[in-house]
Amino acid sequence: MPRSTSRSRELGALLRSRRERLQPADVGLPAGVRRRTRGLRREEVAQLAAISPTYYTYLEQGRELRPSGQVLDALAAALRLDATERGHLHALVHGTPRDAGPAVAETLAPAVVALVDRLDPDPAYVTGRCWDVLAATRAASALWTDWSARPPRDRNLLRWMFTDPDARRVMADWPAEASALLGRFRSAWARHPGDPAFAALLDELLAGSPEARAWWSEHRVVPLGSGTKRLRHPELGVIELEHVVLQLADAPEQKLVTFHARGKAEAGIARLLR
Repeated sequence: MPRSTSRSRELGALLRSRRERLQPADVGLPAGVRRRTRGLRREEVAQLAAISPTYYTYLEQGRELRPSGQVLDALAAALRLDATERGHLHALVHGTPRDAGPAVAETLAPAVVALVDRLDPDPAYVTGRCWDVLAATRAASALWTDWSARPPRDRNLLRWMFTDPDARRVMADWPAEASALLGRFRSAWARHPGDPAFAALLDELLAGSPEARAWWSEHRVVPLGSGTKRLRHPELGVIELEHVVLQLADAPEQKLVTFHARGKAEAGIARLLR
């Protein structure tokens, strides 16, 4: 399927899914009678966005159109998209294409490698643009999986999360964590139309995981962000870690994720490393 056709269909599916989740009352419209359409009607979205109903219908049908940024902003407002969804909408239409070329192994700057080494014994890892784990502290390997012992191809957080049964044991809140990770991947995927690495990883996830297939059809996008994670360890039990996500200025697609445990969890991690 040509890249433009695939993106147009993705845009149409996104618009339709967001239209169907809204009710007239959500946007200040009367409900009317005999509504057979789930959510808003197409003409109602067109009215709210001040565009032609025919043009909006073409967008939902996945026709190869290229709406302006102004039109996309109007649609985002009409469909009550949040900031992440709005950015995803723009990325689908105006994302910078990347010419397919030979795969190049992603590497870390020596200073970043040294930084990760200095973070030991706290859990920390760096992921690349497709969530390959490029570096990890001893604690991260002890709590998640021994990344250095895995074949290079399998040092990928998404692949581990969705295809390795151990991930469901390690991640105490696996459904929420896996769904959010897929939503973050979707945001990045939209920024890289035509990138063979993203396409190959997505195909593998959809083929190998029924959850990934179901969640991908929901068109959820999730921003990078800090928070807490709960991990399950055979010796430590369930522990809670606070984490911070930092994007590297010289390589914004690379993310440094640092974790901090308190009290008994911190002491338990220290025992593991001894």
